[in-house]
Amino acid sequence: MTEPESIPTASSEPPAEYPDYTQPYNVLAVLAFVFVWLTIILGLVFGYIALAQIKRTHQQGRGLALAAVILGWIGLATTIIVLIVAAAAGWFVVGQS
Repeated sequence: MTEPESIPTASSEPPAEYPDYTQPYNVLAVLAFVFVWLTIILGLVFGYIALAQIKRTHQQGRGLALAAVILGWIGLATTIIVLIVAAAAGWFVVGQS
């Protein structure tokens, strides 16, 4: 006599390879991504704080926070380069009338 085949039963938990979508998004990660387009410094600060919180709490939003940090550094570097080129070209003339 053979053993009956085991019938898979429905599980209430998703398989382990899928990300856990029950965790909420980190609010600072979303704010960092928004603020990096408005004020670079706030975007960077919020991005770094969000990355630390996400590491501790395992919330979603790591990609947003990381994008905000990367875009913030690119924006800051671009701003500094433009200011240096502008100063070297004499676009900022002080005291001339």
